[in-house]
Amino acid sequence: MDDSLDTVSVSFDEERGIGTLTMNRPDALNALNEQLRDDIIAGLELLEERNEESDGVALRAVVLEGAGEKAFCAGADIGGFSAESAGGSSARSHYDFIRDFPAPVIAKIDGYCLGGGLETALACDFRLASEGSTFGFPEVNLGILPGAGGVQYVTKLAGPAVAKELAMTGEHISAARADEEGIVNHVYADGEFEAEVDAFVTDLAGQAPLAIQAIKQSADMAVHSGLEEGLEYDRQLFEGLLQTEDHAEGAAAFSEDREPEFEGK
Repeated sequence: MDDSLDTVSVSFDEERGIGTLTMNRPDALNALNEQLRDDIIAGLELLEERNEESDGVALRAVVLEGAGEKAFCAGADIGGFSAESAGGSSARSHYDFIRDFPAPVIAKIDGYCLGGGLETALACDFRLASEGSTFGFPEVNLGILPGAGGVQYVTKLAGPAVAKELAMTGEHISAARADEEGIVNHVYADGEFEAEVDAFVTDLAGQAPLAIQAIKQSADMAVHSGLEEGLEYDRQLFEGLLQTEDHAEGAAAFSEDREPEFEGK
């Protein structure tokens, strides 16, 4: 599978079950416009079809990256900026699709990750950055705030002081600072970035896919619910996973001292 939308390239590694979405507006530092937002959604829908066409879970993980050597995504395309494009529409946004996507989505950040680009990364399950990457919310310089929940997400990850600093000053921070504050999961040396990201994603894709989906649902539930409600939700997920073929395979592999071969069933 290798599909090209207007502003997003979509590929799928069938052997490893890894999909890749590449935001393809390098001349604009992959800035978000309406077409790019729509194409991210369309790309995720194309990858989701892999599961519908397969017996089990074919898609294990999705990598979201930016084309070129300068940016993951430098924010919103100001020429096409509106309240609706910033995430204020009643329609589901690309942020919603990323958050709700059943497979884990990994933001592969190399370069500028600003404004709506940072909010896009924050909607992903993991954020892996090169050491030369830069993060920030410049919206205050336009007299606005990050319109798709950026302050909310950074507050949950790093606390209100850090969120206010980023959003109120509009200043950029380094990947090392973003890592220190818990905004990214890992930072890798530039020369090791590609290999380290590939190793992380390959390892993730090798885990039991139904369990990975359940863990994603559980973690998201914890953000939006009380402890008792979350515990009950986890119990239901756990009981469901006990009935899967993946669980039987994992238990058998453990007993036989071998690597499990999960099929997402």
